[in-house]
Amino acid sequence: MQRPKILLADDHTLLLDGMCKLLENDFTLIGSVTNGRELLTEAERLMPDVILLDISMPLLNGLDAARQLKQRGARAKLVFVTMHSGTDYVREAFRAGASAYVLKQAAAAELVGAVHEVLRGNTYVSPLINKDVLATLNSPRQPVSGRGSGELTLRQREVLQLVAEGHAAKSVADLLHISQKTVEFHKASMMRQLGLRSSAELIRYAINHGLVEKQ
Repeated sequence: MQRPKILLADDHTLLLDGMCKLLENDFTLIGSVTNGRELLTEAERLMPDVILLDISMPLLNGLDAARQLKQRGARAKLVFVTMHSGTDYVREAFRAGASAYVLKQAAAAELVGAVHEVLRGNTYVSPLINKDVLATLNSPRQPVSGRGSGELTLRQREVLQLVAEGHAAKSVADLLHISQKTVEFHKASMMRQLGLRSSAELIRYAINHGLVEKQ
C-alpha cells in the first residue's frame, strides 16, 4: 500500500529537518520549500496528499498561499504548523481551507497524529489552542489575512507583503508577473484605501496585520 505523500513548507530549515525526522517513518516526504511562492509551484508539480505549512513565510504568507491552492483546485489536505495561536489566525486558517492547526510548541507526537486524522477525513486543532478561540471559528466575520486586512484584495496583499519585505517595485513586478506601473498603482490604492500617508506607514500596517514579521 502506497504511503501518503507529504510536502513541507517552512522558512526555518532546522524546523524542516525536525519535521522530516518526525514524519519519515509514517509518510513519504516528497519535498520541502521555504516560501509561499515556491509552495504553489511545488504543490502543483508534486501533487502531495498533505501539505504542512507555516503561516509566516516570505514572498507569500501561508494563509494567502492556502487560498491560492484552493482556488487552483488543489486536493491536498492542509495542516498549518505555526507559532500563532491567536483567534484570527486560527479562524482564517480554517477559512483558507485548513484541515488541521498544530502549534509548534506542541508535543512531537501530536503532529503525526494530526496528519493521520486529516487523512481519515477529520479535522484537528492543537489542544493548546484556547477553547474560547475554538468557539469563535464559525462566528460570522469579515475574512482577514493575518489580523484584520480584509479590506485588501488578494493581489493587494501580495504586493503589500513583498513591499514590506523590502522588495523594490521592479522586483515585485517580476515576482508577480505584472508591470511596475501596476505595482505602483496597487501601492497608491492601498494607501488611499487605508488612509496611510507613506510607505513606512504601509509597512507598519503589514507588520501589525500579520503579513510580515517584525525584524
